[in-house]
Amino acid sequence: MRDTKMIWHDKPDIERLNERGKHTAVENMGIQITAVGEDFLEGTMPVDERTIQPRGILHGGASLLFAESLGSIAANFCVDREKAFCVGMEINANHLRSVRAGVVTGITRPLHLGRSTQVWEIKIYDQKQRLICVTRLTMAVVEKP
Repeated sequence: MRDTKMIWHDKPDIERLNERGKHTAVENMGIQITAVGEDFLEGTMPVDERTIQPRGILHGGASLLFAESLGSIAANFCVDREKAFCVGMEINANHLRSVRAGVVTGITRPLHLGRSTQVWEIKIYDQKQRLICVTRLTMAVVEKP
């Protein structure tokens, strides 16, 4: 059974997160944070000319950028940001189905929240709630000097 206690050191504020993404890859890809729960962060990304590959389907790299963005944002709110920050160490993905249009939704939850590493699972769904990509992201927790 999943322990759903609050994971956040500081609970993320959706409006501030979306403002913080301005002038970054997050904004360029159309990524928006849409929900924060006790143990998850959720966002959306359009499937359009910014995120498709030449065959007209969602680019795997766009899915990874989306997943790493969600996981990185979440990871950094699970540490005392006065003392530490989190950076990506490794990411892998299984692309399970293609998407040609619309919006995808990503949900990230922690699998491990340690002192020096965190592991996050990010699941991306299409508009019919079909799982299209499963990603695992390992983050390093770096102490500030």
